Formats: sequence, structure tokens, C-alpha cells
Amino acid sequence: MALNLDPDSVAMSSLLADFNDLSVKNDAGVYSPEGLDIVSKIWTKVAAQQRLMYQATWLGRPIIQLPSDILVLQEIIWETQPDVIVETGVAHGGSLILAASILELMGRGKVIGVDVDIRSHNRKAIKEHPLSHRIELIEGDSVSELTIKKVRELIPAGSRVMVALDSDHREDHVRKELEAYSSFVSSGCYLVAHDGAQFWVWDLPNAAEHWSYDHPLNAVQQFLEQNTQFCIDEKRTRFGITSSPAGYLLKSEVS
Repeated sequence: MALNLDPDSVAMSSLLADFNDLSVKNDAGVYSPEGLDIVSKIWTKVAAQQRLMYQATWLGRPIIQLPSDILVLQEIIWETQPDVIVETGVAHGGSLILAASILELMGRGKVIGVDVDIRSHNRKAIKEHPLSHRIELIEGDSVSELTIKKVRELIPAGSRVMVALDSDHREDHVRKELEAYSSFVSSGCYLVAHDGAQFWVWDLPNAAEHWSYDHPLNAVQQFLEQNTQFCIDEKRTRFGITSSPAGYLLKSEVS
């Protein structure tokens, strides 16, 4: 099946030019770290056009993540051992089920899923899932004071907390989420801002042009300038292919 990619795309032409230049100027060529970066971005663009992130499921529920990010999320949960995982953006519930499944293996904890609109069929499927006992759902605007208050009330005192933001990806909304939910994150745990790769794929035929300037990466940059206890953990994007470049933010341990 032919790919519907515009060969005159400015971003794609630039990536291919970089790739060709790399193969000539760099002794390692495509096998270098730079080569991996370029190939990964090209793959991500094609995958986004083909909507591959919508094809993955976790224990029966669509998860809407690339496989490499799914792998990284389970790494983070297992390594940092949170008691509570707060996620904004529920969709079909696959990401909630992923988190709940790791917590189930740990023998403790719960996931709090927040969404402005939890559709009835998705709510029903989540409630009927074998891991539903580890999931709490909150319907409401993730950055409203009422919703944040509900989240706070569901986090037991002394809990070790991780947060993943995957709702509205506009810069202003992500910035507000980062500011509001970062306070919940425990030292040594992660604040994940998903889908910064919108900036990589804004020029695809099925993309929105405003992704070129209104995306999570801008919000992450602004947040990090004001919140120095968080840093980008580049280990979490070591596979190259990711929907969340610069999105895995680690909160420093308290000395």
C-alpha cells in the first residue's frame, strides 16, 4: 500500500537531506547515534501517518502508545515503585490498565484516571476489566480546581506518586497540567508529558499545522526553566522511536 507522504514536505526533505549528508560525512553513517536519531524521526513520521499508535492494546484495551513508549512506561513503574499513578487522558483505558497491571504484580497501589469526557462504553469496559479494583476514574477538566482537589483526596498520605499527562496537548493546557500535577510527584519519580512528537509530524497530510508551534515541547521547556528539581531523563528515549521526546521528567531525590 502506497504511503500518502508528501515528497515535497519541508520537514521530511530536511530529514532526508540530513540522512544523506550523514552517510557521506560520518564514518559511522546510519549506524551512528546521529543516524539512529534521523531514522527514528522518519519512522515516527511514517508511523504517525499510518496511525500505528492506535493499533496496540494492553490486556484487551487499546492503549494509543508506540510500543517503545509502552516498554519504557513499564520500566519506570517497576523501577520507581510508585503507590499511586495519576494519568490525565483516559481514552479507551489501555494506559490505565498497563499501569494497573504492573501495580498488581507489585501487590499494591492504584491508578487515578482523569478525563474531561469518559465515554460510557469506555467506562463500562474499564469497570468490567479484571484490574478495575486498582483504578479510580474522575471525569472533569484536568486543570480545574475541583478536579485537582478530587485527585488530591484520592492520594493517601505518604504515597509515592508518579504522574503521566496525556490529555489536551495544546501548549497552554500542558503547561497548566505540568504546574498543577508536578506538586503530586514524589522525589525519584516521574512526571511524563506525552506527545511532544507532534512537533515532528505537524506537516503530514493528516496532521494539524498548529502542531508546529502549539505543542507539549514548548510547555516542557517553560516548565523546566522554573522547576529545576525536574530534569529530562534521556535514558527513557534511548530507543529513538517515541511519541514523547523530552517528555520523561525525573524529579530529583531529596538530599
